Amino acid sequence: MKYACVFPGQGSQSPGMMNGYAGFAVVRATFDEASEVLGEDLWTLVNEGPADRLDLTVNTQPLMLTADVAVYRAWESLGKAPPSFVAGHSLGEYAALVAAAALTFADAVSLVHFRAEMMQQAVPEGAGGMAAILGLDDESVRRVCRQVVESSHGELVEPANFNSPGQVVISGHRNAVVRGMELALSAGARRALMLPVSVPSHCSLMSRAAERMRQKLEQVTFMSPRIPVLHNADVRWHADPAEIKGILVRQLCEPVRWTETVHALAAAGIHQVLECGPGKVLSGLIKRIEPNMRGSALTDDVAIRRTAEALA
Repeated sequence: MKYACVFPGQGSQSPGMMNGYAGFAVVRATFDEASEVLGEDLWTLVNEGPADRLDLTVNTQPLMLTADVAVYRAWESLGKAPPSFVAGHSLGEYAALVAAAALTFADAVSLVHFRAEMMQQAVPEGAGGMAAILGLDDESVRRVCRQVVESSHGELVEPANFNSPGQVVISGHRNAVVRGMELALSAGARRALMLPVSVPSHCSLMSRAAERMRQKLEQVTFMSPRIPVLHNADVRWHADPAEIKGILVRQLCEPVRWTETVHALAAAGIHQVLECGPGKVLSGLIKRIEPNMRGSALTDDVAIRRTAEALA
């Protein structure tokens, strides 16, 4: 059976999120490998928190990358045929590239840590924000963002994640995001929720971080992926390592087109998608985007083995 693996990004982290994977030694080994790269004990951090430390971008990004790769390696250890496609939501795209053998895990850990530092430096903590807008269509959210920018005297807010029909995340200066939430509710949004993140990802405020990332990527060796990777910024897969580096730079300032990504997987004949990482965020989005597509979250040892049996 053709299937795809997808990898979550920031937002799926929580203290103790790896507790259910004790049956796979490769999970702890993956955390040990990442800890050696960074010179920091990620296993203790992920198990003990506290939550506010996990939510800091400089900690969240390497932790989630490591968790995603660890779960994929646990799945891989069962000897199943590789997926037909991989994709990652925002930060998860780096885990997808590791799974596709386009990037070594050690290089990915180093890159993601650098990426997080550059993102945090680009906008002082507290100056930016992100909010989820629920119950408005994509164009209505774009219109709200334009209205805020036209009246905000230099502050900006932009669509950042097109997660599913009726769920769009906006990103930008904190005051502009708050104003966007107010206008969205006035326009008929069901809810508007500020997200617990320390940087405004996937908007123009990340342009300085994107330029620093471009320079860093030039120093890292990428390979042509063994598995097609559907990228956030253009919903295409690229064989040329130089093109992959370019799309990772674009990813910082452009929205995550997740709805289109899931539609593209369906159009390619994918009916089963495995979420490799803690939580069920992407599986829930997939169900709303493509009701006939089955999403299985590999949330613990039991879920991994049951999914393997189901795909046998």
